[in-house]
Formats: sequence, structure tokens, C-alpha cells
Amino acid sequence: MRRFLGVSAVALLVAACGSGDEGTIQTEDGEVTYDIDSQGEDVSVDMTGPGGEHVTVRSGSQAVEGMPQGFSVYPGATVVTSTSVNTTDGSGVLVVLTTPDAPEKVIEFYRQQAEAAGVTIDGEMNTNGTRLIGGDGPEGLAFSASASPGGDGVNTVQLTVGRGM
Repeated sequence: MRRFLGVSAVALLVAACGSGDEGTIQTEDGEVTYDIDSQGEDVSVDMTGPGGEHVTVRSGSQAVEGMPQGFSVYPGATVVTSTSVNTTDGSGVLVVLTTPDAPEKVIEFYRQQAEAAGVTIDGEMNTNGTRLIGGDGPEGLAFSASASPGGDGVNTVQLTVGRGM
């Protein structure tokens, strides 16, 4: 059921652009209620399943506000998109950024944040200038960061961090 709620929340989030709505969806497991709130580029979808499972998906500036303690947007970077997901079992955030800083510098910034949060980096890749690190930490903390060079001098960064998902 949790998977259904997550997939449905994302589908509703995409469909909600420019609207506000609430209602119910009938599933084979029972009734799922939803509430969509859209204000400018910020969209929220709240869903509750028949067993009390709850999923909240937020996109826009409010998603960045939901980053786990100890993690932040890279200094001077531009947030391209951000999405946070909170469930009955955990929460996480996906942030895509751009910066003129080199991928190595960005990855070092996120490595320091991850290690300070207790993450053990157990995966690392460097290929064609793209850098990627990832690992796990205490209480189900999962982390990954990648930085790729852009042909126009603007590099793309993706940060994913969450707990209990």
C-alpha cells in the first residue's frame, strides 16, 4: 500500500500544477483520501490510505526546507528543482542544483556534511568528470550526491538524502 500511496502522490503532484483539489480514490485496498495545494511553483499533495498510512509530497521551495538536519543547499548554487517525501515510515528529499563550481569541490562539500551526519561513504565513482558518492548512516539514513560538468560551465548537482524510506 505504501508504494501505491507514493506513486499516486507523485501522479497527483504532477496533475496538480496550477490547481487545488481534494477528494478520494477508491483502490482495491480501500479508500485513499488526498488534498492538493498549489501556490505558485510550490505544490503539496497529502494522502492517507485506508490503514492510516500517510504520504506527503512537496515540490518547490518548501521541499528544500525539509532537508534533514546537517544537510544544506550548496553555497551559491541555484535550486533547479526539489521534492520532499514524508511517509508514515520515513522522509527524504531530492534536490537538483546548478553551480559554476567544479564537481570535485561540490562533492567534497557534501562528503563533509554526510560524514558529520554519521554516513559511511561506501560507494564512489568518477567517470568523465562526473563524481558520485553515496552511503548509509545511523537510523536508516541514506545519502547520495552527484555532480556533473556542463558544457556551458554550469555544473549540475543532485542530492538525495532520507531516512527510513
